[in-house]
Amino acid sequence: MNKNIEPDLRKIGDYLKLEDDAVFVIPEYQRAYSWGIQNCDKLWQDISDFDDNQGSDRYFFGTIIVNCQENNSQFSLIDGQQRTTTFFLLLKALLIRINDAIANMPSDEDSESLRRGLKERRRKIIGILYRAESEDIPDNPDKEKDAKIYSDSDPILVNNSINEPYKDELNIILKASDCIGAEQKVQKIRFKQKDNKYTNFFRNFKYFYEKSGELKESKLNSFAKTVTERCEVIEIKSWQVEQAIQMFNSLNSDGLPLYDSDIISAQLYKEANAKGQEEGFAELWKTLSEITNSLKASGVASIDSILMQQMYYTRAINKEIMTENGSVNVTTPGLRRYFTESNKELLKTPIELTDGMINLAKIWAKVSEYPITQVLFKFNENSKLFLASYFYRFNESEITEEKIKWLLECMLRLFVILELVDIGFSSNKFKTFLFREEVKFVDKNISPDEIKMDFDEHINNNWDKNTIKDLIMEYDGNILVYLNEFLFAREKNLSFILGDKYDIEHIMPASGSNLQEIRKDAGISSEEEFKGVVNKLGNKIVLEAKINRSIGNDWFRTKVSTTLKDKTGYIDSQYPLAKALVTKYKDDNKPFWKKEDIEAATEKAADRIIDFIFS
Repeated sequence: MNKNIEPDLRKIGDYLKLEDDAVFVIPEYQRAYSWGIQNCDKLWQDISDFDDNQGSDRYFFGTIIVNCQENNSQFSLIDGQQRTTTFFLLLKALLIRINDAIANMPSDEDSESLRRGLKERRRKIIGILYRAESEDIPDNPDKEKDAKIYSDSDPILVNNSINEPYKDELNIILKASDCIGAEQKVQKIRFKQKDNKYTNFFRNFKYFYEKSGELKESKLNSFAKTVTERCEVIEIKSWQVEQAIQMFNSLNSDGLPLYDSDIISAQLYKEANAKGQEEGFAELWKTLSEITNSLKASGVASIDSILMQQMYYTRAINKEIMTENGSVNVTTPGLRRYFTESNKELLKTPIELTDGMINLAKIWAKVSEYPITQVLFKFNENSKLFLASYFYRFNESEITEEKIKWLLECMLRLFVILELVDIGFSSNKFKTFLFREEVKFVDKNISPDEIKMDFDEHINNNWDKNTIKDLIMEYDGNILVYLNEFLFAREKNLSFILGDKYDIEHIMPASGSNLQEIRKDAGISSEEEFKGVVNKLGNKIVLEAKINRSIGNDWFRTKVSTTLKDKTGYIDSQYPLAKALVTKYKDDNKPFWKKEDIEAATEKAADRIIDFIFS
């Protein structure tokens, strides 16, 4: 007889704690571990903010769907592998820091209570990661005994994904005694430099290790307790894989969660009704919904994000983000709680509040058409929260690109750095700085020149041109491609419109049947060297999707010269870099795109971006 589905609200510590013979399994068809620093930074922020609030509630991290096999000894992760893996990395980082804290604490009466708490956290985490019984765990950290527990334990998660090239990486990290030991044993990616040579597993583990190193002993204890005992998931167990997958698809495509905007709009309508303004409010909310639905379709904003921006603006205008001693408090309350509990006064003026948000939504509709804004949107969603606070200075009819371009450039410069460096948004170099500036954004008495000077000084005081250039030269992502295209157009005084349907094009193809011959023509001797070159910034441009899919993996000489009825090349593109390549090579009888061309183009792109960031 088939068992029924079993949903269970569980603390993270209980969900992750398995019996001796049980194991989490990542099925063959799952994707590779893809969470990066930004995902971990968001996770850390959420837990840290929740821990700071210390309310009676618990923090909910969504639903985990597992398919139970082998007499409940194998828990196949249908939905939740990214979160589960990341929690294991987080707990390992916390364990190392807790061991250090216990070992370095003074042996006095005042510290005894905190020492006991840290020991409890230590036992809890070792029990989770290594399924060790409490009586087998040394009372105090003991390198030799701890190392034996780590090495003797069976893996708590088995990765069977055919898409995961680093299946043993998590287990290597969990078995290490400390961060240095893990770093020595984990995989290193060839032809990568600095932290780019590590996998997502180790980079995320190292991020948590460094963040937890910033915590004082009492905060470390509180944070670790919050993770295991105050954070929760709904674990849904199924005993049929088809049933589990169907449930996953249903929850992700047909589920209709109750959004914060649903709760807040209901409260606003209730207040409007009490004031006899229900018809006026309903009409305004309908208008706001229509505008934001259009913005949501293009990825610009939603009602929830507009409400979030309203909250940021209100907190800045009221200086709620500044403490009594003048420091910045970057802890942000939950959206629903802020409107319905912390700042109920906002709901007392439903017409005025909704009018203001409609004006903001209209501004976004206009600003989102600017090329520089479209490039900025490629980097980080957090930029919108702070830009919106400045937009509240204006009526929609007053906004022009010239009037706000300086601020868009300042934000873009900062978020380009965030894309390159190996620290998250929650660092004081980003989040704290922007919160402090936001108080100036909302103050009409503060001039644009003063704000721009703040950005100039902050960037030049915190980052070095040569270091950032080195990171650009090593960069193998896609987001900087849009910026390079935009800056090249501005440099040459050309028009640049990103448009609707476009791709990132590899000038030298990254795949295809002709790769061996193309590599030979390009002066690249081996496949390994090719992998280190083909994804560099100088080998990528923006190209219309229609053209990109038409030329596919053709030779460079075909790409720069083809213009046929059913097959088009760069010659038909409207993007500046594609047009420049056509102009440069159009008279060559047999043009080649070689390794040195990629390196030269990367160098030019790096110089162009450096000039933009530090000018």
